[in-house]
Amino acid sequence: MSTITALGLVLMILMILVGGKQGWTSFLSLLLNFGFLYFAIVLIAFHVPPLFVTLTTGTIILAVTIFMGEDDLKTTVTAFYASLIVMEILLLLIIGVEHWAMVQGFGPEDSEDLEGMSILIGISYLKVAVTTTILSTLGAIAEAAMAVAAGLTEVLNAHPDISTAQIMKSGMAIGGQIIGTTFNTLFFGFFGGFLTLFIWFAGLHYSFGTIMNNKIFVAEMIMVLTSFIGVLLTVPITAWIMGLRKKTIVDSFSENK
Repeated sequence: MSTITALGLVLMILMILVGGKQGWTSFLSLLLNFGFLYFAIVLIAFHVPPLFVTLTTGTIILAVTIFMGEDDLKTTVTAFYASLIVMEILLLLIIGVEHWAMVQGFGPEDSEDLEGMSILIGISYLKVAVTTTILSTLGAIAEAAMAVAAGLTEVLNAHPDISTAQIMKSGMAIGGQIIGTTFNTLFFGFFGGFLTLFIWFAGLHYSFGTIMNNKIFVAEMIMVLTSFIGVLLTVPITAWIMGLRKKTIVDSFSENK
């Protein structure tokens, strides 16, 4: 048994023990998302337009993550709509940022690994960079949308007569509680994943300016900052959609009673 298989089994067992049926469902959603990501790589390798693959795969991953993570449609539908809107906004933003930053492709640090290999694969590295950045933000976006939508659903259940302005205010208050922890999660995940690279920079005595202009470092920082922006956009957009769906949600509460 490989190490990855053993860790996967431990993860599955713990998710089932802690979350029960919902834990098992979440584990299945993880496997499905991995499969869709692999399928996206295969499609891009066969020269299917990367932006089309990004939108299609991103939508599927968001749907699997959100709808398999929660049974309450009042929460999941709102979170899904908000996540889709944020993904499309980020796509437009990332296309411009990646084009101006020109950090797609490989850096000098990759030269030894790529020696003797052709990098002329017939695929735009810019579009691949856009795809990578978008897909890396989906988890943070879905998590923030679900947190805000779930909180606002409870607010509507307790106060069905609440106004749209108050829903926005409550959504921003809920978002303020999760933004700090989400930012720390993204930042330390980035720092931990690239600790070896930072040690390399220190060992080679890279100056601060060299580090800030390093292609690998800047590409990863763009991913992290894009995720931050996605989370920030998700909070008000989720609250806004919840305000639009207020009547439908309140009516569903009345039918259940």
